[in-house]
Amino acid sequence: MTTAIAATRFSVLDRSRTRQGQEPPEALRDTVRFAQQAEGLGYHRFWVSEHHSVPGVAGSAPTVLAAAIASATSRIRVGTGGVMLPNHQPLVVAEQFGVLESLFPGRIDMGLGRSVGFTGGVRRALGRDKDDAEGFGAQLAELLGYFTGDQAAHPQVHARPSEGLKVPAFVLATGDGGAEHAAEAGLPLVIAAARGEERVRGAIEHYRERFRPSAWGEEPYVVVSSTVAVAGSAEEARRMLLPEAWSAAWSRTRGEFPPLMPVEEIARVEMTDRERTLYEEAQRGHIHGTEPEVAEALEKLVERTGADEILVTTSTYDQELQLESYHRLARITGILGAAG
Repeated sequence: MTTAIAATRFSVLDRSRTRQGQEPPEALRDTVRFAQQAEGLGYHRFWVSEHHSVPGVAGSAPTVLAAAIASATSRIRVGTGGVMLPNHQPLVVAEQFGVLESLFPGRIDMGLGRSVGFTGGVRRALGRDKDDAEGFGAQLAELLGYFTGDQAAHPQVHARPSEGLKVPAFVLATGDGGAEHAAEAGLPLVIAAARGEERVRGAIEHYRERFRPSAWGEEPYVVVSSTVAVAGSAEEARRMLLPEAWSAAWSRTRGEFPPLMPVEEIARVEMTDRERTLYEEAQRGHIHGTEPEVAEALEKLVERTGADEILVTTSTYDQELQLESYHRLARITGILGAAG
């Protein structure tokens, strides 16, 4: 274990992916069990996501799922990666997190994103459109104001039981404006490593330069999210990433994420040239390999980005291999021994 890795927190993002032949309720129960396992391995946080009308993702109500996870665990921080603020009224989001923090004090994180519905039909069902993401800054200010009691948009409205509570808030850097919003609000930034190294480093530098200390944070804090697969061989680790890669390629050609397929079935698919290109593109930019290989890659990632924390998301069809990967990663980073 290197010095850079030892000084870095490691957390988990799980999207409640469904697998071929699996019903969504089972995928949600798997997420709760996985959170318990992640806690036992020593991970710092466990976050869940928000997706609507996606066949391959069961997680549609992250604050509800977070409540179930917090109830089933005792130490690990629990939060959202994230609640898509343009889809909701800030008052309702504040109330939901206020309830969570009241029930599980000191363990709740409020990760917030700017994305709207994946398709036009979903956006219409939510009563939203693509332009709603442009109002994220105002929504974020309103939401935070419900916790501090400094709510300019609706000064006579008070969020109960949220007002006066301190729930750590994070901004997901979806699109080009996420880093700017995080810096202006004085909040931690969450950014995906797979967006491209130069672009990621530029966004992080911009965030650190523009960061304004606030009641939510005195210094910049950067969480880099990355897909990480660790196995006994580099080839086995690479194969773990194939179900998610094929799901991504399918979504780009058909407009929806399907459930994860076994690697053996993907190998039999007769892909079009475009599908093959997208499939291969989806395999790039991730960290995978043996324990020494992944340790070296993580050290380089932390050194390049100055990340304070790595948020790991790894989806594959074989759940035993997925758990083994997280166990190997916990060993690499030293958090397994620290967890006792």
